[in-house]
Amino acid sequence: MEKYIALLRGINVGGHKKILMTDLRSLFESLGFKEVVTYIQSGNVVFSSLEKDDLAIKISEGIKSKYGWDVPVLIKTASEIESVLSNCPFSEEKKEKSYFTLFNETPSEKNIEEVAQLSYPDEEFVITPMCLYFFCAKGYGQIKFNMNIIEKKLKVKATSRNYRTMVKLLELVTE
Repeated sequence: MEKYIALLRGINVGGHKKILMTDLRSLFESLGFKEVVTYIQSGNVVFSSLEKDDLAIKISEGIKSKYGWDVPVLIKTASEIESVLSNCPFSEEKKEKSYFTLFNETPSEKNIEEVAQLSYPDEEFVITPMCLYFFCAKGYGQIKFNMNIIEKKLKVKATSRNYRTMVKLLELVTE
C-alpha cells in the first residue's frame, strides 16, 4: 500500500465549506482508504491506498456526493513534498516563513514565464513547474498576489500551505 497526501482547497476557510475532520476521515475510509489521518482543519489528509490512479477525482466526487461542493483536491507523495521543501530557493530563515503553492498539474511554460514577470511590493516568489514559493515580509494575510491571481494566470488549480504544515505532512506520510 502506498501513502499519499490529499490537499483539499478551500474547506473550512472563512466559515465556508465546513467539514469536521472526523467526518472527513470517515469519508476517506468509506472510499476504501486506510490509515487515514487528518492534520489541522484546512483539508490535509494522509492516507494509504492500493489504488494509484484518479485518487483526486475519487475524493472530489466523494465530497461532491456527500456535501454537494466542488472541492479541488491535489494528491502528493512524500517524495514530491520532500522535493518541494529541498528545492526552496529562499534562505532557511525565509523558507521557514514561506508558503508553498502546489499545482494539480504542471502549468505551461508560457504561463510560468508570464507570471514570473509579475511584481508586488514586499512580496517575493519563485515559480517552478511543481510549486510557487512565496514569501511576504508583511504576512500572508496582507498579500496582493493571491490564489485567485495565481490560478487565473497559470490556468491550474492550486492550494497553498505554510512551511510548518508541509513539514508536518511529510512527517505523517513517512511514519
